[in-house]
Amino acid sequence: MSRILGATSLAGGVHRRVDVAIVGSGAGGATLAARLASQGLEVALLEAGGAHTSADWGASDERVSYPMLYQDRGSRTTDDAAITVLQGRSLGGGTTVNWTTCFRTPDRVLARWAERHGATSWTSEALRPHFEAVEARLNITPWEEGLANPNNASLRDGARRLGIEATGLRRNVKGCRNSGSCGLGCPHDAKMAMHLTMIPDAVTSGATVYTDVAVDRVVMEGRRATGIRGRVLHRGSERTTGAEVAIDADVVAVCGGAINSPALLLRSGLGADLPEIGRRTFLHPVVAVTAEFEAPVHAWYGAPQSIASHASIDRGPNRVGYFLEAAPLHPMLAAIALGMGGPEQAAAMSRLRHTTTTIGLSMDGWVEGDEGGTVTVDGAGRARLAYPVGPLLAEAMHAAMRDLVSIQLAAGALRVGTLHVDPVVVTDVQGLGALDAAAYGAHEHGIFSAHQMGGCRIGTGPGDGVVDDSLRVFGVENLFVVDGSVFPTSLGVNPSETIYAMAHRAAAGIAAEAG
Repeated sequence: MSRILGATSLAGGVHRRVDVAIVGSGAGGATLAARLASQGLEVALLEAGGAHTSADWGASDERVSYPMLYQDRGSRTTDDAAITVLQGRSLGGGTTVNWTTCFRTPDRVLARWAERHGATSWTSEALRPHFEAVEARLNITPWEEGLANPNNASLRDGARRLGIEATGLRRNVKGCRNSGSCGLGCPHDAKMAMHLTMIPDAVTSGATVYTDVAVDRVVMEGRRATGIRGRVLHRGSERTTGAEVAIDADVVAVCGGAINSPALLLRSGLGADLPEIGRRTFLHPVVAVTAEFEAPVHAWYGAPQSIASHASIDRGPNRVGYFLEAAPLHPMLAAIALGMGGPEQAAAMSRLRHTTTTIGLSMDGWVEGDEGGTVTVDGAGRARLAYPVGPLLAEAMHAAMRDLVSIQLAAGALRVGTLHVDPVVVTDVQGLGALDAAAYGAHEHGIFSAHQMGGCRIGTGPGDGVVDDSLRVFGVENLFVVDGSVFPTSLGVNPSETIYAMAHRAAAGIAAEAG
């Protein structure tokens, strides 16, 4: 019998008992499942999305991949629709569609977490063997700088001409063909995503995977979680088949990612005792500029990200830091993100092959007064995210856009444009002042997020957090959260490797609880 089951195999529902029930199959859930199953524990891994492979998304058609592989079919936003939230929803979670960029957690972030948030055991030395283990399994290695596509090269070359640090990145790939389709599902199975690595490892060790299952709540009896309850969904939709899922477990691990994990805890009735659930949710809010070059760029080909600059990650007290990266520019995403219509859009799309896109990601939740957003659930139990863009973030967005425009001009761009409602177009350094006259913040220009963190943060108690240093939920003996929602702040780097390593390390304590 197959150990990866979906809607068509679950017509009769699921009713069983396991040692550990894990909700969510992304970076945290899949890594945890592999570790626990390898120790002989009976593991059930549950995923709301479908079990898709490269045979399903084929040549990475945007019309197929966004509805198939993303939350809300690629249209998730904040409550006010000011920020587009790109978040995975399929077997493998966000790892199926991320751009493969991997960083170890910065030491200064771990130090802040220990000093202010009680995460005293999460040191670089404690995490080192876990980073090494996941780097080996996922082939996380430096990407040769000479392979940078013109999109990334424009960031590197322009930054260095201005004396701004820009360095190569590490990626979790093996046999990458530089197709540029990472965000649409790799057509060559070269990205070492969870559906190709940790999940097969877990299944080989005896875990059972249930896809197309929406988990509605964690079942609570006093101070213990006794399992989960959910529904089987028609693949690719939110419509239930009518089949029910009831899995009892000695331990429950919530790994649905920021936004989904706090929502599940709230639906499970834990909000009264844990008022911090959903608070301090971080997005690394992204702003972007586009630049037109004389030579073709073809920004949809090549590794999506291979160069980054962290020169402005620490801008001193009371100023939000940011980092700079490139972003691929596939036609459908470009047509939407550019925010244009009619002849204006047609003209922009006709120049797409000559256009680069570079982005600035703000390190939210780091500076005092920047508290991020808040996840709640509506009357139907659906996750909602309110995320105010205050003056601190708006200032960082302005500064990041100014840097990006300057860098692209230095790289030789003919013109550089912002994604404002009324775009600011700059053709030389004398025109940079136009950026200072523009407005910044919600609904002033495009804002995006591909990194969701926080909402179930580590703390010293229920007054300032949701989980303790072992990632156990406060006040519940056998309920854990193991994903990016436990971060007390954002990272200032792409988060996937931190989540892999945290799950790899947390597995020992969870196995002891289940044993």
